Amino acid sequence: MTETTLLTCDGCGQLADSSHISRRLERLAWTTRFRPVHIQTLLLSGVTPASAEDFLYAPNARFTGEAGAVLEAAGIGLGEKPVEAALTEFQKLGLLLTHVLECPLEDRLVPAERQALIEKQLPLVLARIRRSAKPKRVVLLSSELAEVVGKLGEGELGCPVFPVSGRPYLPKGGDDATELARLSQALLLNKAQGV
Repeated sequence: MTETTLLTCDGCGQLADSSHISRRLERLAWTTRFRPVHIQTLLLSGVTPASAEDFLYAPNARFTGEAGAVLEAAGIGLGEKPVEAALTEFQKLGLLLTHVLECPLEDRLVPAERQALIEKQLPLVLARIRRSAKPKRVVLLSSELAEVVGKLGEGELGCPVFPVSGRPYLPKGGDDATELARLSQALLLNKAQGV
């Protein structure tokens, strides 16, 4: 009988086998391909989508849910545009989407367990943002970050954080028109102010 070795994944804090780590590295490679040299705005969300096709940087992305909402808010019309063209445009705007938990979570986790993982992973993510990404601003996206908004200020990240107070921009699923307009306005405002 073969024993599976589980390690703690540095991308999500969950116990993980080799296939979990392999999928994380694959998502990291997809993201790195479209990472701007100078990140103007880092869009921070809570948890990576469960389906690879819903992950913004996937080669076969469908641009639904959060990914579609972010592209729409950034003013990137999709139409018949290939995935690579949309992502290149996103990259040229200096935008990068990342997640506190860089791996999807198991469905069996209750909301309190999900929140605990986000809070546990947060210090590592803040350090990565400060040391590696070094964005000019951070925009908080998902409702999953509502509980930790107070821990994500300019002092912790070394750059302005939007929204300054209140709730993050997108509800779970990212399909609320009012919130989408609010996010779009924030991206336009940040661009106009050169923040």
